[in-house]
Amino acid sequence: MTQTHRRVLALVFVVSNLLLTGCRAEPPALILVSIDGFRYDYLERYEAPTLRRLAREGVHAAEGMQVAFPTKTFPNHYTTVTGLYPEHHGIIANNMYDPAMDAWFSLRNREAVEDARWWGGEPLWVTAEKQGLRSATYFWPGSEAAIEGVRPSYWKRYDGRIPGAERVDTVLAWLDLPADRRPAFITLYFSEVDDAGHRYGPDAPETAAAVARVDGYLARLVDGLAARGLANHVNLIVLSDHGMAPTAPDRFIALDDYVDLDDLTIIDRDPVLMARPKAGRLDAVYAALRDAHPHLQVYRREETPARWHFRTHPRIPDLIAVADEGWRIVTERAWAEANPDRLAGGNHGYDNALISMRALFVAHGPAFRQGLTVAPFENVHLYALMAHVLGLEPAPNDGTLEAVRHLLRDHP
Repeated sequence: MTQTHRRVLALVFVVSNLLLTGCRAEPPALILVSIDGFRYDYLERYEAPTLRRLAREGVHAAEGMQVAFPTKTFPNHYTTVTGLYPEHHGIIANNMYDPAMDAWFSLRNREAVEDARWWGGEPLWVTAEKQGLRSATYFWPGSEAAIEGVRPSYWKRYDGRIPGAERVDTVLAWLDLPADRRPAFITLYFSEVDDAGHRYGPDAPETAAAVARVDGYLARLVDGLAARGLANHVNLIVLSDHGMAPTAPDRFIALDDYVDLDDLTIIDRDPVLMARPKAGRLDAVYAALRDAHPHLQVYRREETPARWHFRTHPRIPDLIAVADEGWRIVTERAWAEANPDRLAGGNHGYDNALISMRALFVAHGPAFRQGLTVAPFENVHLYALMAHVLGLEPAPNDGTLEAVRHLLRDHP
């Protein structure tokens, strides 16, 4: 196809959209892309020409974005789209126990993932649908449940086997829909960088290769937008949910060295231990672990640092222990010594004050300023930002638009 043909097709696309909307200018669509486990400094360390261009032309948090504690996948994806800290939206970990429901949640438990009772707050796709905008999610924690009885107009059950290119092509197809069916808010998710970071570590060539592959998916998306005449008519946010720290086989803390495992129920373990000691055993277990290991910080729930915002939700158990950066928590020493390869590579979940846990943030499009580098900010503010970009009235949340208003072109 010649350049002239491309221009003609783009013009036809734009004119047809205007005709379908009665010449009323629709707000630009917003595409939210998550690259799971993309540590903020991967952008400069590894080959990612498309993402670098978006960062150079748009808004870039060059020193990273601070994510919520714990620095895990489900809590931070859901914080991003609700503007709530985990203690308020209830997704406190990838694995949880709810005492009121007497039920367990796991990211691999299909029944739990689709049960709206687990998901507090109002995610952005619900806000959009309630206010008359269509939404679409190509994977995002929470999007498979009917929260407040609402699902996105278009959504997918998670299937990590679906190729990245196919995901991108589906997003582009959604943008090709007639105006009355076209989503205004779209999510897109890739796990490859996180997978490589866990298995090989953040400094490995395999992780660099995963970054390059995902950058290729972004190039496919950006080229597809350009072919439709939408390069300057779609807002794009590319971010991640957490960073990654290197781990090693000899850096582990074995719980059975210090406590009787029969004295507690482990809800989540590595690198944040969340446990419910059996009745009458909290003080004993706490005392046994408090000074057990120099690389383990132990708290009762009410003692956790205030900056974590991790105290009030009833799913947060009585005992919390956090490994230092790069350390792992295992239940049994014998297992750790027999499986050293399982402890090598990389991990996340650690204290969110650590630089290694900072996440990627890049924004590009007509709503955002050009060529702007910003200091780190908390991801809890993004819900308010995205609601503003879409012209929506946000639901109650813990963030504030004022914290991120300077990212916007309409910033006074």
